[in-house]
Amino acid sequence: MADLFAGAAAADQAGPKQMAFEGFNLSRVDVGEATLRVRHGGSGPPLLLLHGYPETHMMWSRVADDLARDFTVIAPDLRGYGESTAPATTPDHETYSKRAMARDAVALMRHFGFDRFNLAGHDRGGRVAYRLALDHPDVLLKLSILDIIPTADVWKRTNKAFALAYWHWSFLAQAHPFPETVIGADPEYFLFRGSRGMFDPAAYADYVRCLANPAMVHAICEDYRAGASYDVAADEADRGKTRIKVPVQVLWGSKGALAAWYDVLAIWRDWADDVQGQAIESGHFIPEENPAETLKALRAFFL
Repeated sequence: MADLFAGAAAADQAGPKQMAFEGFNLSRVDVGEATLRVRHGGSGPPLLLLHGYPETHMMWSRVADDLARDFTVIAPDLRGYGESTAPATTPDHETYSKRAMARDAVALMRHFGFDRFNLAGHDRGGRVAYRLALDHPDVLLKLSILDIIPTADVWKRTNKAFALAYWHWSFLAQAHPFPETVIGADPEYFLFRGSRGMFDPAAYADYVRCLANPAMVHAICEDYRAGASYDVAADEADRGKTRIKVPVQVLWGSKGALAAWYDVLAIWRDWADDVQGQAIESGHFIPEENPAETLKALRAFFL
């Protein structure tokens, strides 16, 4: 029930499929510590979309064109993911912390002329998103977080069910080069395990192509090493002291881990005053498995 790839059949509930990011511009943007591959398009209020593991910005391909009717949509690859550059690692893993990725996001939006913006983040992108809200409280308008609870709360609540279903959290956090070596033998199988049917073909092809680069595999591992160390410390430093100021929407998959394990809204209300949300009929990969409901929820919140 709580497997990362549960709910794949929900992808077939989506409306007609379309070309990915039709009419969007593709660019490379130097944000100071990294150079990000970015697609941007549309017009209206700014909306930054941040992807999750083990994907790229292409995970938004089934919703980006529709969102661009109402928003200026900006969708980057996180540092080290996709075709974005991978900064050098450090012993404390700060260069792959969500704090570092949040700095990238703020610099990226300033590059496009936006000092304040809306933000939706899925999975690891959701972790970057709430860290950005805590570290840069004056830049966000609204925040949508897809299928996560805060990192420190994940580790505090870890139990047998989590250890069996989300074992990759502990595995990817192991010291270099152990996980990189194992994944390198067959990145596609390790990271997707035959689940390609739930993804847009162009998006899936991008994921697999980028994962053939050992630098992305290493970046993923560093992301999770930071998640088990630096990110937890950052969360605990803010717990009970710093709260998210802006309205927060939380979406989670009805067939996934959050629905099975947590009172999602109650957890997020420990971190923010204005929290709303709902389950979406899907597994973990909400925008890809059920883009129609995802779009409806995002528009209702951001417009």
